[in-house]
Amino acid sequence: MPESGQKTTREHITGTPVAVPAARRASLLVTLVLGGLTALPPLSMDMYLPALPEVTRSLTAPAATVQLTLTACLAGMALGQLVVGPMSDKWGRRRPLLAGMVVYVLATAVCAFVPGAELLIAFRLLQGLAGAAGIVIARAVVRDLYDGVEMARFFSTLMLISGVAPVIAPLIGGQILRVTDWRGVFHVLAVIGVLLTVVVWRFLHETLPPERRQEGGVGQALRTMRGLLADRVFTGYMLAGGLAFAALFAYISASPFVVQEIYGASPQTFSLLFGLNSIGLVAVGQINGKLLVGRVSLDKALGFGLSVILLAATALLLMTSGAFGEVGLVPVAAGLFVLMSAMGLAMPNTNAQALMRTPHAAGSASALLGTSSFLIGAIASPLVGIAGERTAVPMAVVQLACAAASLTCFLLLCRPWRPTP
Repeated sequence: MPESGQKTTREHITGTPVAVPAARRASLLVTLVLGGLTALPPLSMDMYLPALPEVTRSLTAPAATVQLTLTACLAGMALGQLVVGPMSDKWGRRRPLLAGMVVYVLATAVCAFVPGAELLIAFRLLQGLAGAAGIVIARAVVRDLYDGVEMARFFSTLMLISGVAPVIAPLIGGQILRVTDWRGVFHVLAVIGVLLTVVVWRFLHETLPPERRQEGGVGQALRTMRGLLADRVFTGYMLAGGLAFAALFAYISASPFVVQEIYGASPQTFSLLFGLNSIGLVAVGQINGKLLVGRVSLDKALGFGLSVILLAATALLLMTSGAFGEVGLVPVAAGLFVLMSAMGLAMPNTNAQALMRTPHAAGSASALLGTSSFLIGAIASPLVGIAGERTAVPMAVVQLACAAASLTCFLLLCRPWRPTP
């Protein structure tokens, strides 16, 4: 039963008392399942990174062509969410999710046997399209089961699982390459996909009852998304989150080059710093979920996080442009740590605030949130190397521009000082 003075999510929405879903009572199990779903796409992207040089040699393809296998997977993850999100609003969460997982497993298995780079690009695109189901439906399930501060708290907890995936994925990929070739990475991903599909089928119950599902086809889905985008506050949170995520993408794209080539650190030092930054992000996310949510308004925590990101990006630009003279790796690494850690306030709270406005179309809303983040990040990432390999200024400029735009969207569109309409 809910605590005194609180309603279950469905009672809150419909005004009719209903039983709390069994999946909600098993919150730890739900957290693990949804964490696995959101961690699978980063694993699919990053576990493959150490194998890129070997793929180039094995398939006798140019490096630029092999890089397209990453671009295809990322594009698939972005566009797939636009398809799967509305499907889950119409047919429920389980069927589209299980269908997506089955297609993901098949596409991943085919990737392990393709004879050429062109086929690998095609099936990596399909892998991304199918893997998007896990990202978008996991967020929609959270919206089905939780509301208000509970939802924000759950998103912070989810970061503990999904935030570790990009850190350990390259390490896992490197260890796989010690015992097999690059095709073995896809064998492992296919096995992970099979196991996760079985867990979803066995333990994740349907969370969207028939009476709350959307009717209509593609036209209705487009009208629903248009209606969401017409909501000024929802769009503000979507853009604020997507632009903050772009600052994170800029860090991921540029940090190997900045830390190792410009500041002369070893690969081991880079791995250590990357791990520390990820720990900072996860730790602040847990502070947000365990200590701040319920005591501080989500908008205040979000505004503080975006402000810290902006200040850290400003400091990084000043340091990398020589405003403080010649600086070493330690001050730059400290600035990156602060920027990354503050993402633990920005990311869960933008998702929670946006989804709280959309109980009627959580799948479509989740699709827009995910797609916007991936697309804005994909646009921002190449800009970090625009001035060549001798300066870290482009990284800092992109991060500062994204941080400033994110905070501006939050203030002008969400207007947190006013009552939410």
